[in-house]
Formats: sequence, C-alpha cells, structure tokens
Amino acid sequence: MLVSCSDCFTDLLCGEDSDEVLSGESPECSSELGSSSLCIEESSIAGLIKDERNFVPGLDYLSRFQSQSLDASAREESVAWILKVQAYFNFQPLTAYLSVNYLDRFLYSRRLPQTSSGWPMQLLSVACLSLAAKMEEPLVPSLLDLQVGRAKCIFEPKTIRRMELLVLTVLDWRLRSVTPFSFIGFFACKIDPTGTFFGFLISRATDVILSNMKEASFLEYWPSSIAAAAILCAANDIPNLSLVNPEHAESWCDGLSKEKILSCYRLMQELVLDDARRKPPKILPQLRVTIRARMRSSDSSSSSSSSSSSSFSSPSYKRRKLNKCLWVDDDKGNSGY
Repeated sequence: MLVSCSDCFTDLLCGEDSDEVLSGESPECSSELGSSSLCIEESSIAGLIKDERNFVPGLDYLSRFQSQSLDASAREESVAWILKVQAYFNFQPLTAYLSVNYLDRFLYSRRLPQTSSGWPMQLLSVACLSLAAKMEEPLVPSLLDLQVGRAKCIFEPKTIRRMELLVLTVLDWRLRSVTPFSFIGFFACKIDPTGTFFGFLISRATDVILSNMKEASFLEYWPSSIAAAAILCAANDIPNLSLVNPEHAESWCDGLSKEKILSCYRLMQELVLDDARRKPPKILPQLRVTIRARMRSSDSSSSSSSSSSSSFSSPSYKRRKLNKCLWVDDDKGNSGY
C-alpha cells in the first residue's frame, strides 16, 4: 500500500494557532515593541528550561570529541557546510541550528561507519539539513539542489530519504527541539525592557550563536545558557547596555545556571576577540585616502605643479596607477582590479 508524504509527516505538524503562523511573528514577541507585548510569561520559559535537556546529546558527548573517540574536525566541516547552504538558500538561522542539533543527537546515539572518504558523515549532514528545512522553511530545494558545495559525493534522493528515516528513528521523531532561539527574545526583553534595541540584540545574538556552532566546546552548554550568553555579548556592542552585569542573568528566569552562563559568556568573548584578530587589515580604503590627499596637495601647488597635477589626473596616468597599485577609480564609481 502506498503511503503519501503528507501522511508520513502528520505527526511533525506543530499545534500553533494558524493566525500566529501566517503572521510570521515569533511566539516570544509581537511586531510592536511595547514592553507589555514583548515578553511571554516566565512560566513558559521556565518550562522550556526544564525540557531542554531532552533535546541535547548526553553529558559525555563533548568528552568523546576530547578523547578523539569522535572526529571533531569532521563535525566542524559538516557544520561549516550546513552554514554555507543556509546562507546560499537564505534559510532561517533556526534551520541551520536544528540541522546541527539533529546531527549531534544522532552521533551521540549511533556510531557512523569509518571510511577514508567520509561519505557517511556527509550523508548524515544532508539528511539533517533536509529534515530541518522541511520543518522550518516554506520552500525547500530538491534533494539534489540542496547538496550545493558537495564536490566529493552527490547522493541520490532515495539514499537521502533512507538516511532521513534512520535519523527520525534514532531521534524518536522528536524534531521540534528547544534551541537558543526559543529564549533570545525573552532574554532581550529582560536586558532591554523598553525594546529600544530589541531588533539589534536579536540580530547580533543570532550571529554570535551561528558563528560558534562549529566549536565543539559549546556542546557543554544547554540552549538557555547559550542564549543568555549571546544576548550579553550583543549588549556589549550597545553603550547604553554595556554595563549590564552578566552575573545578574541568573535572575532572568527560574532554572538558569549562573556558572554555566558566565562560563559560556567568557568563551564567546574569547572567540569574538580571536575572530577580530584574524580579520585582515583593509588596505584599499587607505590607498584611496592617500592618493586623494596627494591630489589635493598638487592642486594647491605652483603653476608648474599644476601642470604635473593635470597629467597626474589624466586618464593615461590613472590607467598606469591602476596597473601598479591595483587602485580603484572612485571618481567614475568603478570597482575592479
């Protein structure tokens, strides 16, 4: 007997109000930034904190990477690919996070075959991303299109579907996970009750969460601690909120761990500083400023300097300058090398 796809995934449908889903608004906050409408009841958040332990790998999962029982580099590569596809198709950040959550929970419960090509891990990554996209995205690419950037192995759709079924079985079909995105709206309200910087806090905290997913060290922390630490990091970029004491985050809701939040917050700060040091210096803007300064200087010189200045600004000279310094002719709005 043939079973339709809609029948197979009936249990995956969530019970939100249809008007709430169609409005596109998050369950934490409405689109109007009034303090009374921004935050949901603390009891709901406290319930999520109690439930989050059911949607994360076991406590010894991180130690398996530390002991090299599991390959941390393979996980990092898979997470990097998931983030690449998320950006390519403009998926929601939650889709990327759920993909990694499924992958980690699967690896904790089931060991993959070890191969030189690493195709089992690649297949698991595609299957987890496909499932997460089906959960969160209104439009999902085909299974072949979803494998963008997969040069080593391209899997047939039927192979991916079989892997999806295995993932669903291992996860006991519990795909509606508790994630840091379940908390960041509530925590943003706590740190900024007026809602003045609400949008920035959410956006910045989201970037921090996604940028740290590759780090296996964050597997030590549960979603509520990651969300609180990310909001605190985001607040550091706002002068009005930079004096918020991280030690007070525990008071935001019952069930939060002060030690875990502070530890996660310090780790995030270290990684943010490391990323800032690794960024290469911007050379081209300095070249532009220097050359413009020379042009202004030549304009204020003597008549003989004026003639050389006109030759300096001539098209032929600019072409020579382009060839020698890789400079961009800003006067015409061109940008090229």
